[in-house]
Parts: sequence; structure tokens; C-alpha cells
Amino acid sequence: MENQIPPKAEVAEVAEVAELELEAAIGFNGHVPTGLKCHPDQEHLIFPLGCTVLIQAINTQEQNFLHGHSNNVSCVAISKSGLYLASGQVTFMGFKADIILWDYKQRELIARLSLHKGKIEALAFSPNDLYLVSLGGPDDGSVVVWNIAKREAICGSPAAGLNVGNATTVIFSRCRDEMFVTAGNGTIRVWELDLPNRKIWPTECQTGQMKRIVMCITIAVDDSFFYLGTTTGDILKMNPRTKLLADTGPAKDKFSLGVSTIKCLKMGGLLVGSGAGLLVFCKSPSYKPIKKIQLQGGITSITLRGEGHHFFVGTEESHIYRVNFTDFKETLIATCHFEAVQDVVFPFGTDELFATCAKKDIRVWHTLSNRELLRITVPNMTCHCIDFMRDGKSIISAWDDGRIRAFAPETGRLMYVINNAHRIGVTAIATTSDCKRVISGGGEGEVRVWQIGCQTQKLEEALKEHKSSVSCIRVKNNNLECVTASTDGTCIIWDLVRLRRNQMILANTLFQCVCYHPEEFQIITSGTDRKIAYWEVFDGSVIRELEGSLSGSINGMDITMEGVHFVTGGNDHLVKVWDYNGGEVTHVGVGHSGNITRIRISPGNQYIVSVSADGAVLRWKYPFTS
Repeated sequence: MENQIPPKAEVAEVAEVAELELEAAIGFNGHVPTGLKCHPDQEHLIFPLGCTVLIQAINTQEQNFLHGHSNNVSCVAISKSGLYLASGQVTFMGFKADIILWDYKQRELIARLSLHKGKIEALAFSPNDLYLVSLGGPDDGSVVVWNIAKREAICGSPAAGLNVGNATTVIFSRCRDEMFVTAGNGTIRVWELDLPNRKIWPTECQTGQMKRIVMCITIAVDDSFFYLGTTTGDILKMNPRTKLLADTGPAKDKFSLGVSTIKCLKMGGLLVGSGAGLLVFCKSPSYKPIKKIQLQGGITSITLRGEGHHFFVGTEESHIYRVNFTDFKETLIATCHFEAVQDVVFPFGTDELFATCAKKDIRVWHTLSNRELLRITVPNMTCHCIDFMRDGKSIISAWDDGRIRAFAPETGRLMYVINNAHRIGVTAIATTSDCKRVISGGGEGEVRVWQIGCQTQKLEEALKEHKSSVSCIRVKNNNLECVTASTDGTCIIWDLVRLRRNQMILANTLFQCVCYHPEEFQIITSGTDRKIAYWEVFDGSVIRELEGSLSGSINGMDITMEGVHFVTGGNDHLVKVWDYNGGEVTHVGVGHSGNITRIRISPGNQYIVSVSADGAVLRWKYPFTS
């Protein structure tokens, strides 16, 4: 499992190695319920990305990272004063899932609270920062109240009765430190904390004949009522004193795909977000929409800035919007990938932009501001790999429907399509520096060379040698040869003039990545056997092998223009910078929480950009001055 102590060798190795500086992260996990929070100082947004929590300044975009969780963050809470943050995580079945209490000002860990198993479902702070209440996941099913000052548990109890489902959401009273509410599948409970006896006493709320699964919960400023959003798409209004249902609605047009998030405003009225991406302002008792806008992706968080004249909305498609309440217009302030990112590539000779691809879309980013400049979407397809033409006039992309598509990088216009380029999807692609050829690899193992004219794309040769999918293609600078790595355990060096094989390299591994040394007499490869191997191009003999990682495959590799250093990333979630001649790790970057799929050094050696299966794009400062 991931939280075991590594062997001594690894500790020693990491001890001597410097740390890479993380400059920026593009990413936001939109699937965490109410994961996006606006801090009470009204200057910062807080949201989860994999196993880190990001604090991002709204105006300057400056980022701070809270590292400490060993697995994905499942919930985030902020105390009313803004002094404390708390975050919970998921973990493996039967293991303890940690809650971490953070000091907001110092941006550091105060305490780890471990009691729950499997997953932390939800967290809430009491109004005067005295207590934190936590809800365990489906395998745990308990609710625990923690004393924040002493950093210890006061008491716990099963969250729901025996004959109902799990509780999934919790909220504290706005006025009293002794009352909180939990709700979930068929259960709504108001709890009283009895501190002298260290007990919590639940009272089940009566909803009569209605059976509902509660998704979200909000409470009025004066504690007069609390509101529950359900999967049915209606809202229940409950009285916390009498524990009775005050009203429900809307009677007719219920919210499609359920009420996924709900917020009570000080001036009265509710902000409601639905699973279909509809954001609505409505009032009890009719709950008819007074103002509404449609956003992209199911809404998972609404967070108010101050009184709620401005508020921020997070969606499942990892969009963050700022909405002005008075005119109810949305502004998209942040976007990122919400699927596993497959590839990242810089255009030739510039580090101002880079492109990434994930599932159905290719996105072009501005490097310094982390802003998305362009999005190209092909619905229901998966893009495996991308490359810029050397002249920068097209982005060539490889798709799982067997087509190669070329797009204009400024507008995203489709320039041409090569149909049926490969039988089992196109899995790798590369371009030559004269912009006249594209070399592609397919899932069936063929390598095909295409001649690209002004109007035409012609198949020049199909090279059938590999027995399994081609994972990586690199072309020599003079365009006379290229190397292809495949998951059948071979790397083949091809002559691009005679269009036949020059040399073959065999190893007992699934090759994932390959690089030419800039002087082009050696190549380095890596893959699932975790070894980094140096090979002689001339006769395909192995020169040396390095232990690249202690756990998991190495998926991405890139080398500097000078060939002095190279970088690797893989399933151990670490970015490593290596000295090429010494074969030693010089720097390690910790920050990804998913498997790193690809990694690139920018032209000019300013940055390292790595992408991972959790949708994150991380930009690191390159540690050496060129």
C-alpha cells in the first residue's frame, strides 16, 4: 500500500537530492462536493487537486500548496474566522483515513486526526472554532466531534440508524457550538453535543411519507430553518427546533439530475446548483427560479464572497466561474482538464505556450498565466498524442478512432483528416523538422510515414515490424532516421530514406518512452521495468542501465537541448531530474497525486511541465541555469 515506510535506500537517496520548485498547477478536482471554498478574507480561493489542497489568490493568481495527504482529498472545510482549514482524504479499504487540520496564516499542518476508516465524507467547523465534526464514508458510518484546541476526539456515534442509508453531508449551526445536522440516504438528524458527559444525542427529523436521498444542506443565518437538496430535484425546508418539515418544492419543474449544491443567502432566498449545470436563485415556499443561468458541467460547489454579492461556482468539468449576483452573469475564471491528461508538447523554439490533450479535447495554454487560450473538442473520441509542426502552423493529433487530425493552433480550425490511418487507433505521432512528413504509430504496431503536401496527405510507407502498440516516436534532427518504442518490448531505429529497419533493441519490458541524446549517437529508453537504459544507436547494444524508480512504470521522459540533464516521471508520482553522464538523480519534484503520463522540458530550459492521470498539469522551475 502507498502509506508504508519506504526502504532505507530510498530514504537515503531522497535525503541527498534537492527538491524541485513547483511554480504553478493547472487543475481543480470538480468532483469533490463543495470542494471550492472562498476564504473569509475574500482574497483567496481554496480547492482540492489530487492529494494537495491549493490556496489561490483571486487577484494575483499566486498559489500555495498544502501537501500532507497520502491519497486524494475528498472534502475541505474552512472555519468561520478563517484561521483553520481542514481536509479529509480517501484511502484503501480497512486503512485509517486522515483528517488534516491546517493553520491558514502559516500554511502549515497543525494536526493529523485519525479515527475514520476508508474515507472522510464531510467536515464542518463550529461557529466559534471550538469543534470540528467529521463524517466517515460508507465503510465507516460514524460521526465524530473533535476538540480543536486539544486536537483530540470528544466523542463519536454511528451517523445513521440501522434501517436507513448512509449520511453523506454535515453542517454546523450558525449560532450555537453545540448543534449540528447530518443528512443522507433516507436520514436527516439534528444532533446536540453534551460536552460534560462527552456524548452526542441525535433526533431524527420527520418527513412523513417522503423518502429522499439528501445531496447537500445549508442553514439560515439565524438558525431558523435549514434547507436540504435531494437527488429527486426538490428542496426540503426543515425547522431545527421542532424537527418538522416546513415546506418542500418546487412542486412541478424539479431540478434535473438532482440539487447537487445549495447556499442560503443573508438577504433571504437560496442559490441552487443542479447536476445538469443549472444555477438558480429562488425563494421558499414556491422555489420557482427568479434568476437562472446554465453552466458547463454539473455544479458541485457554490461559495460566497463576503455577503454574496459575488460568488464562485465550481462544476464537475473543472470550470470555476465568478458570478455577480445583481446581474446574474457568469465569468469563467479558471479551467482545466477533468480527465486523465495523455500528452504535453511545446512548439519549436518557444516556451510561451504549450498544448495538452485529454480524452476528447486538446487545449493550448499560456505558460506564465496558466490561462487556456484555445480548446479543440472532438466529441466521444480520445486523443492519445499530439505534436506541433516545426513551423507552428498546425497541431497534429492522434485519435482512438484511427484518424490523424490536424488543427490550426490559433483558431482550432480543422485543417485536414487522415482517415483510417491505423486499425486499432493511432497511439503515437511525430513530425519531421522540414514539415513534409508525419510519422504515426498504431495500436496494431504498424509505423506509417505520411507525406504532407499543401492539399494532400499521402501514405509513403507502412513499416510492419512491431507486434504491439507503438508508445513513443522520436525523429532525428536531420530527418534521416527515427526511433519507435513499443509495448512489445522492442525499440526500432528506422531509416527514413530507405524506409526500412536499421536496428532493433530488445528488452524484457513494455517500452513507454524513448529519447535521442542531442548528439544522436545514443538513445535512452524506459518503461514498465522501471529501468532507464542507454543504448548505442549504431549497433543497438546496451551501454548502461539505471534503476529509474522503486515503484511503478516510467511513462514520460525528456532530455535538454544540450543533453546534460534529462527528466522522468511515472507511476510513483515523482518528477526526477537526472544527470545524463553521472546517472544520478539531482532533483525530485513532489506534487502529483496521479500517475504521471508525460513530461517535457521547455525550449530554453526554463520550465519542466508534467501531466498526470488525475487531470493536473504542473509547471516546475528548471533547476539549472543554461
